[in-house]
Amino acid sequence: MRISVVKEIKPQEERVGLTPAGAAELVRSGHTVFVETGAGIAAGYRDEQYASVGAQLVSQAEAWNSAELLVKVKEPIAAEFGFLRPDLSLFTYLHLAADRPLTEALLEAGTLGIAYETVQDDSGLPLLTPMSEIAGRLAAHAAATHLAGNGGGPGLLLGGSPGVAPCRVLVIGGGVVGTQAALLALGMQAEVTILDMSASRIRQLGTIFAGRARVLMSDIATLESELAQADVVIGAVLVPGRAAPKVVTREQLQLLRPDALLLDIAIDQGGAFETSRPTTYESPIFEVDGIRHYCVANMPGGVPRTSTIALTNATLPYVRQMADRGIETALATNPALSLGVNTRDGRIIYEGVADAFKDLPGPIEWLDAVSA
Repeated sequence: MRISVVKEIKPQEERVGLTPAGAAELVRSGHTVFVETGAGIAAGYRDEQYASVGAQLVSQAEAWNSAELLVKVKEPIAAEFGFLRPDLSLFTYLHLAADRPLTEALLEAGTLGIAYETVQDDSGLPLLTPMSEIAGRLAAHAAATHLAGNGGGPGLLLGGSPGVAPCRVLVIGGGVVGTQAALLALGMQAEVTILDMSASRIRQLGTIFAGRARVLMSDIATLESELAQADVVIGAVLVPGRAAPKVVTREQLQLLRPDALLLDIAIDQGGAFETSRPTTYESPIFEVDGIRHYCVANMPGGVPRTSTIALTNATLPYVRQMADRGIETALATNPALSLGVNTRDGRIIYEGVADAFKDLPGPIEWLDAVSA
C-alpha cells in the first residue's frame, strides 16, 4: 500500500504522524512510505532518518497525491482541502463535530475520513488516550505557570508552601484528561476536587486517589459551591465524536474569585465553558467578565517529540492492519477501527457528527454500502 505522511501546517502544530521507527515497520512489511520533506524536523526527526529506513522523501503535493492512506496528526485546514479526493483514506484527528468547514470539504470530496478520536475498543479510546494523558498533564503545568505573577496571574504557587494554603483546583470530568490533570496537580501539592456524573467512575476515582483528592458527584449545587472556592477550574469533559457539553455558563462566572483561572481542555471539541474560544501558545489567555480563560487548542503539540512517539505507538497497529489487509477488510473485521469512520462517499457516518450537522447528508450503514 502507498502510505503518506505530510508536514503539519496547522499553526503551532509540530508533531508528525509517524516516527522513523514506524516508517521502518511499514517498509519492512513491503509497503511504500512517502514522507514530505521536513515533516518531522519540528519533532526532532531529520529527513535522513526517514530516508535511511526506506521512506521516500517527496513534496507536499506528491505526498498527498501518491497516497492511498494518508496518516496525519491534525485535521486538514483550508489550505489542504484541495488535496482531498474520493480515492483517499485519511487517518488523523478530525474533531468534526466542532468543524463544519472541514466536514463539508470531506463530504464534497468523498474522502474516507477515519478519526483517531472515535476509534473505540473495550479499553476505551486507544488513539485519543495518549494525547488526553499528555493534555491533562500539561493542564496542571499551565495552571502553575499562569497563577504565577510572571505568567500574568495573581502570584500564587499552586502547592502553597509551609504555613501557606495550597491552591484549590477543581477538575470537571474524571476521564483520562481529568485524572491526569488531577494526578499532576496533586503531585504539585495542590488541593484537588474532581466532579463527575458517573457513579461507577466516581468509585473508580475513589480507588485511584485513595482520599488524596475529593471526588464528588456533579450536580448544579455542588458545581456552583466548588466554583466559588476554586483558584483553578479545569474543564475536562469529553463525549467521543460529539461537541463537548457546556458545563460552566457565563452567568456562573460571577461565582468565581476575581483572580481565578479557567482552563478548557475540551476546546478541540468546542469547549466545556460557554465563554471559551480557541487560543494558542503564543497568546493563551483572554478575559471574559474579568475571569481569565486558558483555551489552548492542540495542547500536546507543545511537546511534539513526546507526543509523536506516544501517538505512533498507538496508531501504528491500526495503520499496519489497513496496509496489510486492505482498508475495506480492516474496517470490516475490526469493530474498533470501524467506529473511527466519520465520513464516507459524501456522507457523514458517525452519529455524533451527524447530530451536530443535521442538514448535511448522512449517516448510512457503510458496511451495507460496501456489500451492495
